[in-house]
Amino acid sequence: MKKDLLISLICLTLFAMAGCGASNSKQAKGKKKMDDSIDDTGGGKVSPTDVPSKQIATFGGGCFWCTEAVFEAVEGVADVVSGYSGGTTLNPTYEDICTGRTGHAEVIKITYDPSQVSYAKLLETFGLAHDPTTLNQQGADFGTQYRSVIMYHDEEQKAEAEKWKLEVAKEFTDPIVTEIVAAPVFYPAEIGHQDYFRLNPNARYCTLVIRPKLDKVKKAQKDE
Repeated sequence: MKKDLLISLICLTLFAMAGCGASNSKQAKGKKKMDDSIDDTGGGKVSPTDVPSKQIATFGGGCFWCTEAVFEAVEGVADVVSGYSGGTTLNPTYEDICTGRTGHAEVIKITYDPSQVSYAKLLETFGLAHDPTTLNQQGADFGTQYRSVIMYHDEEQKAEAEKWKLEVAKEFTDPIVTEIVAAPVFYPAEIGHQDYFRLNPNARYCTLVIRPKLDKVKKAQKDE
């Protein structure tokens, strides 16, 4: 009987060890899968299978509520995230950047499918969505956080941005003040700033400022 009891104890021990190992293995695989899905271009997560077919563009053209709304309506754009970039403060808040002392601009990070929409087309839309001749200002919004800026992610985007700037300059009498810089760290804005127009279509800022911009871009694209 003692022999049977000893065998039972050994079996229970081996079973427990196997279960613990399997659980740890599953947790490790789950963690790896989660880590692999993190988008290291500035926040948020994307599916690993989507990475090869998607690219990132980062633009600042005044209040990010406006530019976000415009680019969410562009075919081929998979995702738009409002955020802060180009400053010196780590993990800035909206209150921080509104002081104008952190150096950050309100920007949007666009995930897009280049087989459906080109970077050149995104630049064209960017030009329509704001005034690239007003320094640190868009309409009634003043401050360095509202500056016009293109943050490129590779040399090809840089070349396209410089080409766009030369071409768009022909359409204005005032000089183009849009900055073209390598994309720095991107900090997603607070949840209340994401999808602002879609969630608050009747808010005063949306009806008076965002809606006219959106209508202007849609009309220009329709007339092409």
